[in-house]
Amino acid sequence: MIHQKLASGRWFNLSLAEQMANIGSEVHRSLYSDNKPAFERALELFDLTLADPKNLRRLKEVARLREAFVDYRYENRYSTTKKFWESYFYQFNYLARNRRRA
Repeated sequence: MIHQKLASGRWFNLSLAEQMANIGSEVHRSLYSDNKPAFERALELFDLTLADPKNLRRLKEVARLREAFVDYRYENRYSTTKKFWESYFYQFNYLARNRRRA
């Protein structure tokens, strides 16, 4: 487990927008550095998000997103692009930041 503090419960105190923004940060690192540890950290954060009971209604979307991210890394059958990943996660960064300011 790479994110031990988060896995011990801190992750579950974050809103879904904050969780997705954090996943997006690791996805971004993975996209631009070809960094295998960043890829693994992103997958771990996806898994923590899927394990969070408050996200039950969003499980399908998060699971599909995880699947597409793995696909992008290895085969890209879904034909996603860096621009897709950036724009998808940008909205969560924006939402999480605005909620913190309020």
